Amino acid sequence: MKQLNPDHVAAIKAQANNCPYFNLLSMKIDTLEIGRSFMEVDVQDKHLQPYGIVHGGVYASLIDAAAFWAAYASIDTSGLTTVEMKLNFLAPAASGRFIAKGKIIKAGKTICLSEATVFDHKEKILAHGTSTLMIRHSLELGKQASLPPKYLAS
Repeated sequence: MKQLNPDHVAAIKAQANNCPYFNLLSMKIDTLEIGRSFMEVDVQDKHLQPYGIVHGGVYASLIDAAAFWAAYASIDTSGLTTVEMKLNFLAPAASGRFIAKGKIIKAGKTICLSEATVFDHKEKILAHGTSTLMIRHSLELGKQASLPPKYLAS
């Protein structure tokens, strides 16, 4: 069974958690394991829409990212892109910490299916979604060449 290289995980977290979009939303990868990921956001005023609740785009971004990273950790290549998402917004929230738990459902040769659920700090379900991702061997992460190997040698 494959094992993720902790050095690779640390490098990915450092790279992703400091990318411009993650910084814009104050979104972070907390945990990255084969088949699972955990993302988090501490809700701030910048996340609120005019009615004073978190904008649906924040939920969508968390679901997209958590589903992506769960798939990423499960496939041999680094190239993935979201081709379709289905979201259900289940409860509004205006503050607190959001946790998105991503899980891969199936990884094929060209398509992966993942899901993610967003919870508040009291574990109330706020949103759920599925994501279809296309494996793209030609895509590379920004600093791909400097990353440690993804998996430990068996």
